[in-house]
Amino acid sequence: MDDGTDRLVTIGQLARRAGLTAKALRHYDRVGLLEPARVDPATGYRYYRSSQAAAAQLIQVLRAVDVPLDQVRTCLAAGDDRAAVTERVLVEHRRRLQARLDRLRGALHRTDHLIDEGVDTAVTDEKPGTEAAVQDERQLAVDLFNGVWRLLEKEDRSVEDDDRMLHMAHASRHHWGQVGAATNLSRGEWQCSRVYAVLGRAEPARHHAQRSLDICRAEAIGDWDLAFAYEALARAAAVAGDTEQARAWTEQALAAAEDVAEAEDRELVLADLESIPGQPRFW
Repeated sequence: MDDGTDRLVTIGQLARRAGLTAKALRHYDRVGLLEPARVDPATGYRYYRSSQAAAAQLIQVLRAVDVPLDQVRTCLAAGDDRAAVTERVLVEHRRRLQARLDRLRGALHRTDHLIDEGVDTAVTDEKPGTEAAVQDERQLAVDLFNGVWRLLEKEDRSVEDDDRMLHMAHASRHHWGQVGAATNLSRGEWQCSRVYAVLGRAEPARHHAQRSLDICRAEAIGDWDLAFAYEALARAAAVAGDTEQARAWTEQALAAAEDVAEAEDRELVLADLESIPGQPRFW
């Protein structure tokens, strides 16, 4: 049947080689992702060829980072181009994960606005007459800020979307400068930095990250605002290809994260740091 180099192994043996469970292999058989070489008609036992271990290991690695099954299937079907196809799949998957992280980050910012400004401000059109102009400008700043997040979350942004996103970030920061508190200014600078980092523009990303940090220091702002200011500087350095500086700022962000009061906020800081290219897992 074979020369011994591609002998049949049991499902348990293949599972141990690949770092999977027998239950997972049975599931991948049912969905047509990795079918056994032979199924005993009497017992239903599944047997695989030794050479299928490589495919099983690839499945384990990709599923460990939540690559969708259809994309795993694409990698397995790539044949001699498997390495190149897998890299493309991972790049696109990272883009989706970044968009998901940006959605969470945006939700956190919007929640903070609701806490700081009050829910009534967001759900009513009534504004006190003497404060109408201030309320209008504040609402414009919020709307622009949230609009930037929606564009950051978009997985298939066009060049026009990128331009609009950048201009909206600066416009939001401008309006916060007229009516916002120091925390709003720091977060506005942070958002400008993130947009420039996403667009691959290291110098303005670093500039606005530094402004965010300067405001935090000048106004004694701590907690996650300070941690994210350091995160922005680390990301800008990574975009510039300065891995040493990126690591130094990351260490500053990790130290600041230890003082973040809420566990969920701290985990979000750590998750954002992990999304910086070249950074390890921290939690």
